Amino acid sequence: MFSAKDIMSTQVITFTPDTEIVAAARVLLEKRINGAPVVEGDRLVGILSQTDLVAQQKTLTMPTLFTLLDGFIPLRSYEKLDEDMRKISAMTVGEAMTVKPVTVRPDTTITDIAQIMVEKKIHTLPVVEGDRLVGVIGKEDVLRTLLDSGGR
Repeated sequence: MFSAKDIMSTQVITFTPDTEIVAAARVLLEKRINGAPVVEGDRLVGILSQTDLVAQQKTLTMPTLFTLLDGFIPLRSYEKLDEDMRKISAMTVGEAMTVKPVTVRPDTTITDIAQIMVEKKIHTLPVVEGDRLVGVIGKEDVLRTLLDSGGR
């Protein structure tokens, strides 16, 4: 059975946290990729996806509050509001990226990779050893491998 090390790309397009958003968006579009790891040296610190960039265009929704014993209780966390505000106002990749991205190890099976991608709605998975980036797997890599192996 195939594993991440068999299908991952090792020539990875990456960004640093201080890369400007406009430059990163241009690279994603020109290279026709959904996302790219964000690194400091070879250490993975996040991932920037087209979804993160689209999030900049969304409207900020304030948490709904209800009153209980003369106090206000939010129905949505303030942490989510802070995250939305950070992404909407982002000027650099570090401000817009998803921190603590879902990752896989080189020995993760293609079945597990496919399951993660489907369940978590992820199109780009960094492959790491510890916190060191060693490759990346895109949904096309999984599909190509499945087609080449006859779907098994």
